[in-house]
Amino acid sequence: MAMTIESILLFAATEAAMSVSPGPAVMMVVAYGIARGWRTSLFVTLGILSGNAIYFTVSATGLGTLILASPALFNAIKYVGAAYLVYLGLSAIFGKPSPITLSSIDSQAQSGRRIYFTALMLQVTNPKALLTFVAILPQFIDPQAPVAMQMLILAACSIIPEFFILLAYGMLASKASHLATQPKYSLITERIAGSLVLMAGVLVAAV
Repeated sequence: MAMTIESILLFAATEAAMSVSPGPAVMMVVAYGIARGWRTSLFVTLGILSGNAIYFTVSATGLGTLILASPALFNAIKYVGAAYLVYLGLSAIFGKPSPITLSSIDSQAQSGRRIYFTALMLQVTNPKALLTFVAILPQFIDPQAPVAMQMLILAACSIIPEFFILLAYGMLASKASHLATQPKYSLITERIAGSLVLMAGVLVAAV
């Protein structure tokens, strides 16, 4: 898929849908939003997004090497990634969602730096996050164009929307913790996000 305005918007929509879906990152943001307020949850958000930035940097180097070494393998990974998106979408639609719950937070006050690094480690050690980056990114890269610039564009289209999504979760948890932790809310968000991710997978495979 060549990088066009349409493909960039599709990538941004896919990333936004996956960010909305409750996962470890969202759960940690919500936990600190409930326990310490949305301002403290910002440190979690920044840690999560820093982990994503690391993934983008590593992926840029790896994809550049892969394109030069084996264009055929690069294209094969693109189709596997499309199938993975479809799988994620169907799993979210038909699976049993886990409601957002409070994680274990020390009763003692934690510094913003410690919270930040805890969130960073959560993201960089999350195998699902790594698999997502490996599976999704190649589908939106044009092998004939410079990889670094494309990765910068995709990184911006991922990190900026996710910042506001996680910020919204933190503020929601801070002001309406009873809603943020309800299984019904998790069910709705999982179904909506799953449908969007499934649609993105089908669109990518069809292009």
